[in-house]
Amino acid sequence: MARRPSIYKTAAELRLMVQPGLITAAALDAVRAALVAGVTTLELDAIAEKVIRDAGAEPNFMLVPGYRHTLCTSVNDQVVHGIPSDRVIQPGDIVSIDCGAQYNGWNGDSAITVVVPDPERPEVVEERQRLADVTEQSLWHGIAALERVKRLNWVGGAIEEFLEANPQSDGSPWGILEDYVGHGIGRTMHEDPPVFNYRVREKGPEVKVGLAVAIEPMVTAGTIDTHTLADEWTVSTDDGSMAAHWEHSVAVHSGGIWVLTAADGGAAGLAPFGITPTPIA
Repeated sequence: MARRPSIYKTAAELRLMVQPGLITAAALDAVRAALVAGVTTLELDAIAEKVIRDAGAEPNFMLVPGYRHTLCTSVNDQVVHGIPSDRVIQPGDIVSIDCGAQYNGWNGDSAITVVVPDPERPEVVEERQRLADVTEQSLWHGIAALERVKRLNWVGGAIEEFLEANPQSDGSPWGILEDYVGHGIGRTMHEDPPVFNYRVREKGPEVKVGLAVAIEPMVTAGTIDTHTLADEWTVSTDDGSMAAHWEHSVAVHSGGIWVLTAADGGAAGLAPFGITPTPIA
């Protein structure tokens, strides 16, 4: 029987993951700057692809069989895997952008959610911005947990605990998708182990030096039930509720943790937790 590869990387391998993470972050920064009402999701895709290729990398989403784009662009009730198209972004849209880059055989993977301003509907923007913000904050709670937990599945507990403590404005709970979870990352974009965004009975693998994972909570303002559209990619909520998706690739190394897909290594996001990320030596 073939031996399963270890989920833990060497220090040298973790160092090789820094550059693809930074390239992924740069592509998302460029897309964020261009994400305004009137732009098409295909135009955003072209922007991200140029940043990645100009850096000498390649879009790793294109390496997934059957997928031809750099980004996944999920709008409003679309949760994940939305295909870039001629769809025009409208005022008030909540848009999740997922992106990844492969550089010298190593991968980065990250996602952001942006709410487009709409002066005519400030209440809609406020509601959707709260969804985006609480999802991002839950991500940082999960990342911060890597500094203290001994088992990976406890990260999902930290994410769910935060979301439970910060419900919607009317007191109703957020929906945390269970059919889609985070993952290990390295030589390929999706590796073992799975990274849950909610509590599970099993403890999961040990959190120790060499672990590299992509944590990515996907949250809705309604139920967690979803369906895949006829394009066989786009995942949308059954009840039409809005959705948000945030993701970072994170490494655990001898000096602590480092957010590979953040230009500052996660310093700003981790500061409220009293955590200072340490560059990978």
